[in-house]
Amino acid sequence: MTEASESLAAPANWRDRLGSRSRDYLEMCKPRVVLLMLLCTLVGMSLATDGVALWEIPWEILVFGTLGVALVAGSAAALNHLVDANIDARMARTRHRPVAEGRVTPPEAIVFIGITAITGITLLTFLVNPLTAWLNLVSWFGYGVIYTVYLKRATPQNIVIGGLFGAAPPLFGWTAVTNSIDGGGLLLVLIIFAWTPPHFWSLAISRLADYRQADIPMLPVTHGEPYTKFQILLYTIILIVVSVLPYLTGMSNLLYLLAALALGAGFLYWSLVLLLGDNKSAPLATFRYSIVYLLLLFLALLVDHHLLPVTYLPHLG
Repeated sequence: MTEASESLAAPANWRDRLGSRSRDYLEMCKPRVVLLMLLCTLVGMSLATDGVALWEIPWEILVFGTLGVALVAGSAAALNHLVDANIDARMARTRHRPVAEGRVTPPEAIVFIGITAITGITLLTFLVNPLTAWLNLVSWFGYGVIYTVYLKRATPQNIVIGGLFGAAPPLFGWTAVTNSIDGGGLLLVLIIFAWTPPHFWSLAISRLADYRQADIPMLPVTHGEPYTKFQILLYTIILIVVSVLPYLTGMSNLLYLLAALALGAGFLYWSLVLLLGDNKSAPLATFRYSIVYLLLLFLALLVDHHLLPVTYLPHLG
């Protein structure tokens, strides 16, 4: 290679390395999970208003609220990557994660976690409101420390208890607008809280060998697949009941109710297939459907709110 060609290749290699590093840090933030969280946050913002469209909410709350939540959530996800690096390295699903594979070193991960968390909390504190910032900090600590460091390794009910921290995004959106914790925001949290166990346990069944090898006490590891499948069915029924509460409390209209019942019927179908059948692909199919379920359910809340506005008291509690 000539000197001229080497000088031309160097910037390209530098750009490639920068792009690769950026992708690694982005992967640590679990962007698909964060995007779903941001949808739930936006729904919380929207439903916290009485007859006000999402785009009529002050722009600084929309922009800095969603950005702050995204940064804090990404930081908590990156902390999960760092703490679980040894476990991730032993599991087929996660062994190629950046920290587990050594592409991002622990000191680099710590710096990234700190910068994203501090930036997100600062934005929420000074440009949204301190209540939303505090709730995000509690959620960050709950998921990144209490769940990841302790609960995940201590009890098969880890995802049930820890799921409360991951269910908070709609409350973040609600408090960003109202600066108060009200019944409507808590009801949206309850939906995600009920959704989390059947969502995650179906994945745990499909990755049972991984969790057993990593010595993580997920429910199918400690209690077996039949028991876990029955629990998935029970939580699915609870989820369907909880999902109609926004209609029963006057937060939404018939459009949402029909969507909630239809989506719930689909979830119930897959939980029954999982429990009664011997389809080896059913656990992963149930997991994938659960993601579609939550996405469409919260979209239905958003569309219903804008197409069929209702008059209700946002402070339901």
